[in-house]
Amino acid sequence: MARKSVLASKVEAEVKLLQRHVTMLKAIVENQPIGIIRLSEMMNYPQHKVRYSLRILEAVTTDKLEGFLMYLKGMLDEVAGTVQDLRKTIG
Repeated sequence: MARKSVLASKVEAEVKLLQRHVTMLKAIVENQPIGIIRLSEMMNYPQHKVRYSLRILEAVTTDKLEGFLMYLKGMLDEVAGTVQDLRKTIG
């Protein structure tokens, strides 16, 4: 079994963190108003992780949300293309 590379581990961790933030944002939009404790219970994350995600998201659902989600989808498409190119490079 191959050892994990530090670089690959960091990429994996950042993608999982982004996934948590987006999942939490979706839960907030669908269940607002909602507090940290309820969100923590619902998402099965510790409260400190919920608080961190809320700080990062500045989780106020505004009219800018749809624009942000469209931007995020485009960025993820670009990253997916880059990952596919990288896979081809590796062989």
